[in-house]
Amino acid sequence: MTRIITPYPADDHDHHDDVNNLGLQADSAMLARSAVDRRRVLSLGLLGIGLLVGCGASATTPGTGSGGGTTGTADCPAAIPSETAGPYPADGSVASGQSLNVLTRSGIVRSDLRTSLSTGHTAAGVPLTVILKLVNTNSSCAALSGYAVYLWHCTQSGEYSMYSSAVVGEDYLRGVQESGADGTVTFQTIFPACYSGRWPHIHFEIYPTLASATSAPGKIQTSQLALPRATCDAVYATSGYSASVSNLSRVSLATDNVFGDGVGTQTPTMSGSVSAGYTANLTVGLAR
Repeated sequence: MTRIITPYPADDHDHHDDVNNLGLQADSAMLARSAVDRRRVLSLGLLGIGLLVGCGASATTPGTGSGGGTTGTADCPAAIPSETAGPYPADGSVASGQSLNVLTRSGIVRSDLRTSLSTGHTAAGVPLTVILKLVNTNSSCAALSGYAVYLWHCTQSGEYSMYSSAVVGEDYLRGVQESGADGTVTFQTIFPACYSGRWPHIHFEIYPTLASATSAPGKIQTSQLALPRATCDAVYATSGYSASVSNLSRVSLATDNVFGDGVGTQTPTMSGSVSAGYTANLTVGLAR
């Protein structure tokens, strides 16, 4: 099978003086934003500037806000935006000319995604723990328990199990977890590569129940995590990620086809190190 690793189907306005006249608070808040978000704020004129000053840094802290610029807090973000599932979901939908479904395989409900259910092979890479907390943005961000999250991503070489020729017989780096009483799901995996044309990312789908997490029609949300640059740089300096260094140098969040409209609610808070492994934490808002 031919390997298919492709990117997804791929100026400021005249209000600078308004921002400058508002002083250090507005300047600092504006500089903290991405270029895309700065253009969006400026295009709104005085309304955008008022939102900028009123929300301050909380609108740009990782894990807050939204892809479209809506604000929130770390504990109660805006609803996470919908994103493409991409060409390698293996969720029963037709993608890359195939209808593959890992969700019906025995053992797919698991927290450790590193070992292939079909072969027993283990994916190499820097350890990464992903912790997502699901909350209801229509109910003061109350925890959403009993929901299911299907999470998947590429290998340290930029390949997707079940699709890419080198790992077509594997199904690692894919798995489902049910959210607990606190709305949390936890996955043990590896840090994914940066492949050509895309910012480093992790895919996930959310289902209203574990029983409904068997095929794409049952999902209520699809989105992606945008991995922070500093962590990517540290990981990609290690053995096995050499291709990611040059790939990352040719892409930015602003030019990425998915994240170009902002990543406020999609950027996890990172902790850890290359030697100990990393942990990515994100509160995921759903309008339920």
